[in-house]
Amino acid sequence: MRRFTPDKWGGTESVVFNLSRELIRQGIESPVFCTAMFSKPGVQCLEEVPVKRYRYVFPWLGLSPEAKAQLRLKGGSPLSLSLFWGLLKERNLSLIHVHVQHRLGGMARTVARLRGIPLVVSLHGGHFTLPAEQVDKMTKPFRGKLEWGKAFGLLFGARRVLNDADAVVCVGQSEYDEVHQRYPFKNVFHVPNGVDVDRFATADGSAFRSAYGFQPPEKIVLCVSRIDYQKNQLGLVRAFAAFAQDLPDHRLVIIGPVTVEDYHEQLLAEIAMRRIQNRVLVIPGFAPNDPLLPSAYKAAEMFVLPTRHEPFGIVILEAWAAGLPVVANRIGGIPGFATDRENILFAEPDNERELADRMAELAADAALRKSLAGNAFNAAASTYDWPMVARKVLEIYGQLAQNLTD
Repeated sequence: MRRFTPDKWGGTESVVFNLSRELIRQGIESPVFCTAMFSKPGVQCLEEVPVKRYRYVFPWLGLSPEAKAQLRLKGGSPLSLSLFWGLLKERNLSLIHVHVQHRLGGMARTVARLRGIPLVVSLHGGHFTLPAEQVDKMTKPFRGKLEWGKAFGLLFGARRVLNDADAVVCVGQSEYDEVHQRYPFKNVFHVPNGVDVDRFATADGSAFRSAYGFQPPEKIVLCVSRIDYQKNQLGLVRAFAAFAQDLPDHRLVIIGPVTVEDYHEQLLAEIAMRRIQNRVLVIPGFAPNDPLLPSAYKAAEMFVLPTRHEPFGIVILEAWAAGLPVVANRIGGIPGFATDRENILFAEPDNERELADRMAELAADAALRKSLAGNAFNAAASTYDWPMVARKVLEIYGQLAQNLTD
C-alpha cells in the first residue's frame, strides 16, 4: 500500500484492511507493507492486522513543503528502498498482493521475481479511465521538477507491473472488461469489494444522533466519502440547498477525511454563501473502527453519493448493509452492481437538479425507500459480505499456488 493510516482512510484502505483481516481469520498470515506516510516507521497492529511501515521520499528535486503536503494527501509516487528490502527479507513469503502501481508496485514485482513467487495486482478502478482533470490536479505539485526517481522506476520495472503480474483482480466490471481486452492471455478476475454486513446492520443510530445533537424530528441525508474534488460534495451541497427549501426538517451530513484541503475550504465557503450552516454538518472522517461510522448510516433517512468518478463505491455497500436507500450518480463502476429503481436511484453526473429531484422523490415516498432498502440489503448480505469475498480471493491464490507446483 502507498499509505495505511486510520485518519486518512479511503475505500482502498478499507478493502485491504478487511481482506487482510478475513485472511488472518481463515489462517493466512497477511501483513500490510506500506510507507510511513502520516505515521512513523515500525510495526503496528490494527486489530488483528500487522502493518509494517517504512521510510520514503518523493523523488523530485525542488519540491516545496506545500507540494510535499499535497502529495501525501493525494497523488505522487513515493520511493521507499527500506520497504523493498523489508519485503525482500520477509520470512515465509509465499505470494505478494499489490494494491498500488508505479514505483512501489515495481518493487513488489521485483521481489516476487527474485523470490520466484506469484504476484497478484488489484486494480481499484481508474487505471485506464482516470479523468484528465484529475490527472492534471494530481501531477501539479511536481510538474516541471526534475524526477531523479525515474532510474529506480526503470530498475524495478514500474511500468511492467501489470504485464508481469500472475493475476489481475478488478473490483469493477467495466475495468475487468477493459483489462481482459488489453491482456487476453492473462489471468484476470472480477472480485467486487465487500462489506461487514453485521457491523452496519446491527448499529444503533441513536448514538450518532446523540453525539451530534440531532433532535427526533430531524432527518439526515448522509454522504460518506473523501472530501475531494473527485467526490463532488460541492454539487451535493448545491443540490441539497434546492431540495431542502420545502423540507425544513432535513439536514445534510458529510463525513470523510480531507484529502484536498483547498476543496474542503471551497466546500465550507459554499455552505456559508448559501447560508445553510445550521443545516449542514461536515465531519472530517472517523477512524475505521469508530462505532459512530455505522451509527451515522443507521441514523440517516437516505444516503447520497454525487461523485464524478467512482470505480466501485464501497460506501454504497455500507449504506445497503445498514438498510439505507441510496441515490447516486450513474457513473464508473456503480451501474455494474446496482440497478436503477431496484436497489438504487440514479441521477446523471453533474446534474444537480436531477440529484435534488431524486432526493425529493425518496423523501416523499416511504414505500419506495422501504423497497430500495430491502432489495439492497438482500444484495449486500447474499453477495458482498467480506467472508464471501475473501474466499474468492483465496481461490485465486490457490490457483496460482497450484500452477507453481504443476
